[in-house]
Amino acid sequence: MTGRLEGKIAVVVGAGQTPGETVGNGRAMAILFAREGASVLCVDRVVERAEETVALIAEEGNVASSLAADVVKAADCARIVDEAKARYGRLDILVNNVGIGGGDAPAHRLEEAAFDRIIAVNLKGMWLTIKAALPTLRDQGGGAIVNISSLAARAGGIQLAYEVSKAGVNRLTTSVAQSNARYGVRCNAIMMGYMDTPMAVSGIAAATGKPTSEVRAERDARVPLGGKMGAGWDTAYAALFLASDEAKFISGAILPVDGGMGIRIG
Repeated sequence: MTGRLEGKIAVVVGAGQTPGETVGNGRAMAILFAREGASVLCVDRVVERAEETVALIAEEGNVASSLAADVVKAADCARIVDEAKARYGRLDILVNNVGIGGGDAPAHRLEEAAFDRIIAVNLKGMWLTIKAALPTLRDQGGGAIVNISSLAARAGGIQLAYEVSKAGVNRLTTSVAQSNARYGVRCNAIMMGYMDTPMAVSGIAAATGKPTSEVRAERDARVPLGGKMGAGWDTAYAALFLASDEAKFISGAILPVDGGMGIRIG
């Protein structure tokens, strides 16, 4: 099937990626959405990374543009929506993919500054982009919001701020879904397990001093389904479904994309 997002205008917040050997979730979603017919506004705090994604989309003959914005700033979030409408005339899909985790720790060691920073980016920033987009989506009579969450919302113990932020993302998703259903606005989340993305694998390697190959092998071994992590494309295909009209009767869902890891949690 092709053209699953034909004529749609999509904003992917966090469409760039850190350098690495594999594709990140945001870049994969932006490329796939464009392949399926959407015009994509690729947003990233580091605009050069968004521009790289736009260049890859343009090479395939599809439509995208870039925008620098920081989701912790309400004015930037409002500008994202304004730019989508100015460039493409409307907004149909909002994907919230921004997330960080550096400096996290268990409760007894976590520093207040790190907690505040992670919650601000991962949770408050997602609320700010949604708040900015909702008036337009409600006035238009509908739209789709896809939030990127994590299994850390349900289990863990060594990354308190990240875990709390992702639990908050899940509740944010269901709350927005419930309060906006009568306006035709859907809101769903993808709860990811271990993914072979630059931020995850290269980030852990840099933090621990281990080779990326060792980090990759350790993470692969923990995944029940095939003993191998997912890829950014797995996130992208799940997001494509939730953003498309194929999911028009789905809202408030927290979709695990985790290779069966969540089954172990219960």
